[in-house]
Amino acid sequence: MSLLFVLIGTLAFAILAPILGCLLAGLDRKISARMQGRVGPPLLQPYYDVRKLIEKDNVSVNSTEGTYVTCALVFTLIAGGIFFSGGNLLMSVFVITLSALFFIVAAYSTRSPYAEIGAGREMLQVMAYEPMILFMAVAFFMSTSLIGPIGTFSSAGALLLDAPVITNIWLVFLGFLFVLTIKLRKSPFDLSYSHHAHQEIVKGITTEMSGKTLAKVEVMHWCENILFLGWTGLFFVWSNPLSILLAVVVALLVYFLEIWIDNNFARVKWQFMLKSAWIVAFVAGGVNIAVLAYL
Repeated sequence: MSLLFVLIGTLAFAILAPILGCLLAGLDRKISARMQGRVGPPLLQPYYDVRKLIEKDNVSVNSTEGTYVTCALVFTLIAGGIFFSGGNLLMSVFVITLSALFFIVAAYSTRSPYAEIGAGREMLQVMAYEPMILFMAVAFFMSTSLIGPIGTFSSAGALLLDAPVITNIWLVFLGFLFVLTIKLRKSPFDLSYSHHAHQEIVKGITTEMSGKTLAKVEVMHWCENILFLGWTGLFFVWSNPLSILLAVVVALLVYFLEIWIDNNFARVKWQFMLKSAWIVAFVAGGVNIAVLAYL
């Protein structure tokens, strides 16, 4: 039955996540434009852009690039299906990391120097945020063992808790917010791929991608954003049904915060990103887990 739930969750996620992700991307553009004193594009501009990409012919240097990107999109959908069907949070983390690796291999397969530089930066971003994400999953397990019937990695297990996990892993939550900027590809950590045209002479990791392949990349990013905001909301869910509404509100507020950061901070060097992300992970994650271990 658990496999059936994951399959149903993956199918539902594959249908709903692109829709919600597209609306979030459009809202992102509107809010960013207002912050910059502009009117901004229509709310559905991301959809129009992807539809135009789908209508274009693919221009690729090899036949494997599109396959790797398709695998990355599929694993993103599976990761979302695992999480939103109430499955294992740690497994969702591993699967979304696998998706990132396929995306990196897709860029390397083109043998373009610009794409390879973008792929190298993408790999550095994975190395930067992964420790904190793993600490988040471990801290969730330890927290559920304190305020619930048993310790569990299951996202559905949060609905059995007497209180939200934010009450005793708030330090982990702050560390997660820091690396969330990297995962959402927001400035100052948008090193491999920026959504802002003025920051790119060439388009980083997607330099050699076009047409339907680039459309799949955009849809994958929409789905990633919904999954990461789902992880954010998980910190605020417990046995009270109204907590789900609270989780949605918090996730939207966090997304607005990320947009504000994106529009107010300049891009940093990869050395600073890697060093600061690891310091935050081992201070926020390590300290919080050490405290939980003695409770």
